Amino acid sequence: MTEQSAAHDAAVTDRGRLAGSAYNSDRDLAARQSLYRWQTPRYDLPGIVAEQLSGVRMRGRVVDIGCGNGKFIQRLREDRPDLTLLGLDIAPGILAGVPGPVAVADAPRLPLAAQSVDAALALHMLYHVPDIAQAVRELSRVVARDGMVIVSTNSDRDKAELDDLWQRAAGDVLGTARGPARISLSARFSLEKAPAFLREEFGRVETVELPGIIAVHDPEPVIAHMASYRAWADQHDVPFEATVERARVILVDHIAQHGTFEVTCLGGILVCHR
Repeated sequence: MTEQSAAHDAAVTDRGRLAGSAYNSDRDLAARQSLYRWQTPRYDLPGIVAEQLSGVRMRGRVVDIGCGNGKFIQRLREDRPDLTLLGLDIAPGILAGVPGPVAVADAPRLPLAAQSVDAALALHMLYHVPDIAQAVRELSRVVARDGMVIVSTNSDRDKAELDDLWQRAAGDVLGTARGPARISLSARFSLEKAPAFLREEFGRVETVELPGIIAVHDPEPVIAHMASYRAWADQHDVPFEATVERARVILVDHIAQHGTFEVTCLGGILVCHR
């Protein structure tokens, strides 16, 4: 691991940064989520998760670890009002709008008894945990023997066009051919890396890939997505706001010439059983 990648990993997992500037509200998380409105095919990820939980018994207990702004909890309350739901997150600010009960907690030390839940969700969050293996052990500990864990993350190949756009813009700002890469949140626990972590505790791990193309005719959804990484601005080795604004100029020109800007996406969920 290079010194730079070690610094990036430390920044992605820094509990103070996560609970503070990164997720003290849902502004930046919502900006990243909203980009998928322009994806084809359009996946109803909360609906997919709800469907995966169809086998959980009535009045079963489900915990959403790293629940963020409660997008999945809200959907489960609509589709499965019979379930007993609990949302956990390390960031008190982002829990403000989540329908309760909720609690502040961290994935490596869950405040739950052994085998006390029927299903656990860890959706787009395990890459933020310093010791991923320990968090997976905690997931295994709290889920009943016949229970399940649903995890989600992105591929190493996800949104490569945004990475290229960032490096072009950063290069322009720095006066070089290409600038440094932007930080990747999911690299530590990507769709390719995740099964190895999960199989340490779960005998059956099924990966469901969700590929798609995002096509925008206006630069703002992409710019909002890029700007949502502001909590990690110090990790980019380039003036962050100036690079975002340069990316906007490049996008405006690209859309004027081609009519659209396309981003190739690849995320997915992993469904785990013992």
